[in-house]
Amino acid sequence: MSDPAKVRRHAERVRELVASVVRSQIKDPRLGMITITDARITADLRDATVFYTVLGDSVAQADTAAALESAKGLLRSTVGKALGLRHSPTLTFVLDDVQDQVKHIDDLLAAARNADAEVQRLAAQAKYAGEAQPYRVDDETDEDDETEEAEEATDVKETPRGGETR
Repeated sequence: MSDPAKVRRHAERVRELVASVVRSQIKDPRLGMITITDARITADLRDATVFYTVLGDSVAQADTAAALESAKGLLRSTVGKALGLRHSPTLTFVLDDVQDQVKHIDDLLAAARNADAEVQRLAAQAKYAGEAQPYRVDDETDEDDETEEAEEATDVKETPRGGETR
């Protein structure tokens, strides 16, 4: 097991080496506008995964993937010599679809904004189903109780037998 810092340094070095070789030594016409975005290497330094993006449509992406697969031997030998490891790491190329994910997230955020605007538009037109303030406020309750008690006192009449009537 290697030191995690050493693994990170080797992964960064793999990314730099692959980008340099792709830019300067690979002359394959299928290779499109490529950017090496990241590289990850296993803790035993035997397998490296290189992430890349390609500017263009799916045809350009497929052509670039084929060009990278055909140049894998040259890239592996260059990386192995530069890193000075006993075993050259095997290289796996993965298309990094960050741009597609960003577009998808932007679409989701736009849909959420539209839904929020619709909710606010409906809320602006909404009316209360009952009273605007369905609950009594304490100040109004005290005044109402005193008024009701005064009205009850005036409504009560004495009957000849000593009972009350309303």
